[in-house]
Amino acid sequence: MTTSRIKAIIKINLCSIARVWADLRGGDGTLKVGIVTRNKDGWCSTQLQEAMKKRNVTPLCFSFPQLLARVKYTPEASVGKANVLKDLSALITRPIGRGSLEEIIFRMDILHRLERLGMLIINPPLAIERSADKYCALTLLEEHGLPVPRTAVTESPEEALKVFHELGGDIVVKPLFGSRGAGSTRISDPEIARRVFRTVSFYHGVLYLQEFIPHGSSDIRAFVIGDRVVASMHRVAETWKTNVSLGAKPMPCKLGRELENLAVRATGVIGCRVAGVDVLEGPAGPVIVELNSQPGWRGLQSVTEVNIADEIIEYVLSELRAW
Repeated sequence: MTTSRIKAIIKINLCSIARVWADLRGGDGTLKVGIVTRNKDGWCSTQLQEAMKKRNVTPLCFSFPQLLARVKYTPEASVGKANVLKDLSALITRPIGRGSLEEIIFRMDILHRLERLGMLIINPPLAIERSADKYCALTLLEEHGLPVPRTAVTESPEEALKVFHELGGDIVVKPLFGSRGAGSTRISDPEIARRVFRTVSFYHGVLYLQEFIPHGSSDIRAFVIGDRVVASMHRVAETWKTNVSLGAKPMPCKLGRELENLAVRATGVIGCRVAGVDVLEGPAGPVIVELNSQPGWRGLQSVTEVNIADEIIEYVLSELRAW
């Protein structure tokens, strides 16, 4: 093939890429990316907005209650005067937030609808649903050969008491849905276990019981974007709960290849593109206890030189080019 022919092919390909990228921009030539967030002035949301502006991307922040969805007439989704589908090229979901069953279902429904209509959603709604449900996430990880703690789930307080003994009489009871360690309780007394199980059952809760993994007072949070760990930390606490939101201190750490691969594989199994993976280093080796599809990173940012918001936006832009 001649040099002139190669140059011509390269020129054609570059022009095609330019046309695709132009199509992602609005009529005023500005690329717009939405952030669904409870608080546009929150730290993580502000970081994302700053990272966008550095790249001439216009952020549009709104909350789920501001969304209006339509069926059989257009626009299919809007926020005030903004036509979400027309004005935005991608949507970043920050925490789905608390709400009634109907509210949460509607929020997920509209994300699925937008994705079906061609919008890039980070993270995809199916991945959010999987990771929010601890039992669902753990079963998928186990089925793909990833190390997880022994766990049992039941609605019966009587069965839960049997499991308490099966798991060695030292367990952690967690809400099926929840994050930041809220509602998680360690129990090693059978009478206390009986009372807790009955109380949870009385209020129609599901009993999610996990063996306690001795891990000192620290764990690992790996922050995965795409197919790589961009930053990681040890979270060091004075108790067994290692959430930064509960007072644990972030400490810098560099993961070995095995742990990095573990975190990336877990993220891929759940279907996340951005995730926080929590790993305990137990006596029998590392185990994945949870995966957060909408992780905060303020604590992690304090112990890494990587600008995590920049990495997220760069990833979103690279995905848009391939979308």
